[in-house]
Amino acid sequence: MKPAIQSSPPPAQPSSGSDRKKAEPDFLVIGQIVKPHGVRGEVLVKVLTDFPERFETMQTVLVGKVGAGRRYTVESRRWHKGMVLLHLKGIADRNAAEILRGLYLQIPIAEAMPLEPGVYYHHQLLGLAVLTDDGTLLGELVDILETGANDVYIVQGPQGEILLPATEEVIRTIDLNAGQMIVHLLDGLL
Repeated sequence: MKPAIQSSPPPAQPSSGSDRKKAEPDFLVIGQIVKPHGVRGEVLVKVLTDFPERFETMQTVLVGKVGAGRRYTVESRRWHKGMVLLHLKGIADRNAAEILRGLYLQIPIAEAMPLEPGVYYHHQLLGLAVLTDDGTLLGELVDILETGANDVYIVQGPQGEILLPATEEVIRTIDLNAGQMIVHLLDGLL
């Protein structure tokens, strides 16, 4: 039940019901520029995707704040200590690379990797109405914490914030068309 990483900074305000379809992002964040590397304009990129292999063949990438930015051609790439070093066309020196520090690397949503059934991108889950298996509305899924064992869904509702482990024991069904997630509350979750 672990969703694929969409990995973005704080998500746009999720909406519920039919408005969720309108909230689909145009771009997915796949990395963040940590810092310049060397004096020839390379940037060190923290990988924020479950599909790091996409960096091997990526020809262009949008660099900027989430949902906006400038398209760059990737001139070269290499792995360095679990991160990717990229040289982007037009970024010729350390000063030009420094300006990109902290910005996000994004790809068009149309280039998202297809997922197996039962696996979702975070943006698909944010904003879902969360109900118990007896029909009680708990609230709206507002954020997802990535932990070592399993993700944790943060639900905001009338009784405040609820943390739900994203496990098969707890998450019963996810219906994107209906805009809802059905959960089974184990003892101690509320």
